[in-house]
Amino acid sequence: MGDLLIRNVPEAMKRDIAERAEKNGNSLSDEMKSLLRKAMADHDAEDKPVRSAWESLQEVFAPLTAEEKDEFAKIMEEIEAERKKDFGRPFEDFE
Repeated sequence: MGDLLIRNVPEAMKRDIAERAEKNGNSLSDEMKSLLRKAMADHDAEDKPVRSAWESLQEVFAPLTAEEKDEFAKIMEEIEAERKKDFGRPFEDFE
């Protein structure tokens, strides 16, 4: 395994990490590895784009080609345009 040297760590930070390591029953080195691992996982989670439930299900049940996705988007835009035409229109009698 490789080593990593971090220079110019403020004394207060080193003391905080040492206290945290003692509290968690870790060596200073193990506590630093744990903190780095957590920071990297948090950073990776921020980088992942958020997908809607529809996008996730669509991928599983009906994977689409780029052309199919464009066609679907066009259809959805047309539906939305038609829906907006009806906005505010009074309901018809349903007798």
